[in-house]
Amino acid sequence: MRVNKWWLTVGVIWTVLFAGMSFYWAMGGMLGVRSLGGEIYEMSLDPEPSFILIVWLTGFVKLLGALLLLLLVVPWKNAIISKVLYYFTKIAGVFLFVYGLLNFITISMSAFAILDMDLEAHATFWRLVFWEPFWMIGGICYFFSVKKYRSV
Repeated sequence: MRVNKWWLTVGVIWTVLFAGMSFYWAMGGMLGVRSLGGEIYEMSLDPEPSFILIVWLTGFVKLLGALLLLLLVVPWKNAIISKVLYYFTKIAGVFLFVYGLLNFITISMSAFAILDMDLEAHATFWRLVFWEPFWMIGGICYFFSVKKYRSV
């Protein structure tokens, strides 16, 4: 497998920023929370300890993505490990992109009153302009961080 260091670096930065947002919110920060809208915003106004724990855990889970990307730069002698890392990274990239895309589609349908998602206009705007594209950008970074060697 061959690592694309540019995409990998951007992917690690993306992941650390993404995790950092969760840690900031878990510590009680409110900047940007309203842009998420819905139940998450409501729960963040008067959070239960279990909600705060979940936000902390999501930050640490997100950091596992950075670890996955950083493992790609290790010159593994075992071909199985390289293959597993290759496929995990590709699958993670597809998952992140598709997750953002499907959310973008459903929130767009809500904006056009096709679905009722109970999102206020502020959250709808930020989800379509920032959050869902942010997920998709992360997916692109992961997907293009690694590619197979070409046989000659």
